[in-house]
Amino acid sequence: MVKLNGEQHELAGKTVTEMLNDNGYDPKRVAVELNLDILPKSQYESTVLKDGDSVEVVSFVGGG
Repeated sequence: MVKLNGEQHELAGKTVTEMLNDNGYDPKRVAVELNLDILPKSQYESTVLKDGDSVEVVSFVGGG
């Protein structure tokens, strides 16, 4: 189980990119924190989530 934005999900074994796509996030428009560290976008494809990981996804919102 992986905690995504405070809720447990079956995401272990997926890459960060797969997790974002499966949950309706645009990888170009979010920031991802993995286990309290900001994950660079260049690592989304190669980072595989493991049981016990904690992920926070923050979407960018434009306005003015």
